[in-house]
Amino acid sequence: MTYLWIGFVAFVLAMLALDLGVFHKQDHKVGVKEASVWTGVWITLGLSFSAFVYFLYEQHWFGVRLAQPEGLMSEGLEAASLYVTGYLLEKSLSVDNIFVIALLFETFKVDQAHRHRVLFWGILGALLMRAGMIFGGVWLVSRFDWVFYVFGAYLIFTAVQLLRGEDEDEDAHDSFFVRAACRVLPIHRGEHDGRFIMKVSQEGGAPRTRFTMLFLALVAIEWTDCVFALDSIPAVLAITTEPFLVFTSNIFAILGLRSLFFVLNDMLDRFDALKYALAFILAFIGFKMVAHDFVHIPNVASLGVILGSVVIAVIYSLASEKKAEGAAPEDEQGNTSGSFGERAA
Repeated sequence: MTYLWIGFVAFVLAMLALDLGVFHKQDHKVGVKEASVWTGVWITLGLSFSAFVYFLYEQHWFGVRLAQPEGLMSEGLEAASLYVTGYLLEKSLSVDNIFVIALLFETFKVDQAHRHRVLFWGILGALLMRAGMIFGGVWLVSRFDWVFYVFGAYLIFTAVQLLRGEDEDEDAHDSFFVRAACRVLPIHRGEHDGRFIMKVSQEGGAPRTRFTMLFLALVAIEWTDCVFALDSIPAVLAITTEPFLVFTSNIFAILGLRSLFFVLNDMLDRFDALKYALAFILAFIGFKMVAHDFVHIPNVASLGVILGSVVIAVIYSLASEKKAEGAAPEDEQGNTSGSFGERAA
């Protein structure tokens, strides 16, 4: 089993090195076309990994088995469905993260050419942080059953906040984490040339090492991901507590977040109904956790609810947008005729 974990982590690091060291070696503005290609690559890798998960649990490679199989299907199919459900859940919840990242880039005035590199290091840090949160969460729910009720209630509370418009996280630029960093770290507020740390000349003294505003943007993004992980990690644990499935589905979803940001950055306002879909998903997962001792919801049903909610929200948003665009000329005509009537009167 140890070799399995080492192999997966080595694969992820190799892909990240290939991404930044070869394809994005030079800082540049990432266009929608380039981002779409990379989004396709990461989504293909993420979904294709479910085939590996199938054979891993079906053939019991490395002695891997499901701890609590439902018995409704083979272990391989069940493990693959759990992985895909966790992947789609994390992918759906990451949309909210993209909204905040876009706001942070504008707040810190991060140049378009430097955004990919900031996201790269931000996501690398998120991988390490989430690994600790995942294993900590798995350890908790495996030893203290009441933690399921706490996580479930928290997710339902978050869903209600989201519907009431109170899910807006504090401005990360003014968050405790960033304010603390400004007090503790020597910050250079001038030009940074895309660097996180640089030597700054002092009048009458030797150059001193300073952290740049780009570094603070990175800190803000890490803080934001930590906040969002408080929702997504418990939600995934409601799907499965298999550490390998939770970790791999979460990691593959995060790896594609960077390129997905550049694809959706200019399109986020079009999917206004996603807010309600995400609230429904969080409430559904929360209910599943709270009622796990009384109501059994099959994993396939959870997958259908998550996928169906997102698809319906996207279709509804696009249909509403099209309807609004079609109504605009009529409004203009109505206004014109009204003006004409008033002039005639």
